[in-house]
Amino acid sequence: MTGILSLTTFTPLVGVAAIILLRLFRSHEDEQTIRAVKWITLVTTLATFALSVLLVMQYDPANAGFQFVEDHAWFAGLHYRMGVDGISILFVLLTAFLMPICIAASWFSIDKRVPAYMVAFLILETLVIGVFCALDLVLFYLFFEFGLVPMFLIIGIWGGKNRVYAAYKFFLYTLLGSVLMLAAILVMISVAGTASIPELMNYKFDQNLQTWLWLAFFASFAVKMPMWPVHTWLPDAHVEAPTAGSVILAGILLKMGGYGFLRFSLPMFPLASDLFTPLVFALSVIAVVYTSLVAFRQTDIKKLIAYSSVAHMGFVTMGIFAGNAIGVQGAIFQMLSHGVISGALFLCVGVVYDRMHTREIAFYGGLVNRMPWYAATFLLFTMGNVGLPGTSGFIGEITTMVGVYEISTWTAVVAATGVIFSAVYALTLYKRVVFGEITNPALADITDLDWREVAIFAPLIAMTLYLGVYPAAVFDLTQASVDNLAAVYRAAIGG
Repeated sequence: MTGILSLTTFTPLVGVAAIILLRLFRSHEDEQTIRAVKWITLVTTLATFALSVLLVMQYDPANAGFQFVEDHAWFAGLHYRMGVDGISILFVLLTAFLMPICIAASWFSIDKRVPAYMVAFLILETLVIGVFCALDLVLFYLFFEFGLVPMFLIIGIWGGKNRVYAAYKFFLYTLLGSVLMLAAILVMISVAGTASIPELMNYKFDQNLQTWLWLAFFASFAVKMPMWPVHTWLPDAHVEAPTAGSVILAGILLKMGGYGFLRFSLPMFPLASDLFTPLVFALSVIAVVYTSLVAFRQTDIKKLIAYSSVAHMGFVTMGIFAGNAIGVQGAIFQMLSHGVISGALFLCVGVVYDRMHTREIAFYGGLVNRMPWYAATFLLFTMGNVGLPGTSGFIGEITTMVGVYEISTWTAVVAATGVIFSAVYALTLYKRVVFGEITNPALADITDLDWREVAIFAPLIAMTLYLGVYPAAVFDLTQASVDNLAAVYRAAIGG
């Protein structure tokens, strides 16, 4: 279908235009206007999700190349190029899947500057989908960088009491790495004479140049993941962000780093990727073990889950730089699974925070007595987070470690201890929050999930279990593109 990628990418901007028009005719934010803005945003994100589902249905999984390609002359010799392959298409679907859930989760919790909040989310959706669809270096960079702005505003305006500090820390960390990536992009265009990503994937850069280009891109993507030791912005951003902001941050924005490694580092700089693989393995193992230990010591539920995300991204980077098909498949699956499960965990935190306005672990205890449905929901996603068989978390971790084991036995063995650590901190958190008797009088009247919250969690529960018992739904779509990437990479490094 010609133009479906652009339609999917820019549909959220239709909602932005509708909200702006509504605000022009209704200058005051009365209750009726706010309700209309919310419904416009929800309908727009649902329409985008429907388009992404149509995109996946039309996709040919046997074709390893880019599909739905759009290529139009832009300016100064640059082109507007869009396209997806098996590596990128599911990230488009994940983005569109999570956005309506985030809007529904913000329905009552956001009560100030609601139109601006909804506009920020819609613009962010367009920019993130654009990252996964762009087939031009300049276009990719524009989508990648401008995505910082709405997230910066979401944290800085609608976040917690230290929101300004967290927003600036997030912005400066990610911007610094991206400046180096911009320099590398300019060098690549100058040397290769093109900004086309498919052409650059087949261009053979000099080995010495590959090293410097790889380091420049690594600086950006490592911060975005984030990898240890450039991960310190993430816990602060999560703690201060509103619930929906945390869902998008963990569920989608972190995946842009992993996607960058798959789209640029391995295919464009294979010799440098092979050279730095031991470094990536070492940093990944430290992330898995160290941040798991740090997570165990947290007193804030959100911060614990944030450190957990860093540990899980360690499995992703290991799988990617294993450079074999099963490792890359596992990394992609782990990113998709983590997007669903971590997003759901942050929503679980949001449920109790909306009621009690605190995330301190010590404040809670005995919630199962008043919130049995919440306890069951929280348990499912906790089990998914620690990789229980039957959930999507298990598939991602086991396939990643199998891929890494083929390349580096010690890396896989040490990383496997992270699975044990994750079970310790996650189950300890669950026990302290949910089990036991209610000792805090403030929890005596806390209410269980309402129908809106059940509707929010239902698709996340379904997806966690569906991917856990039928991972082929992902592997069948990604197989051809991943096999091609792995074959080209192994051939380039002589493996």
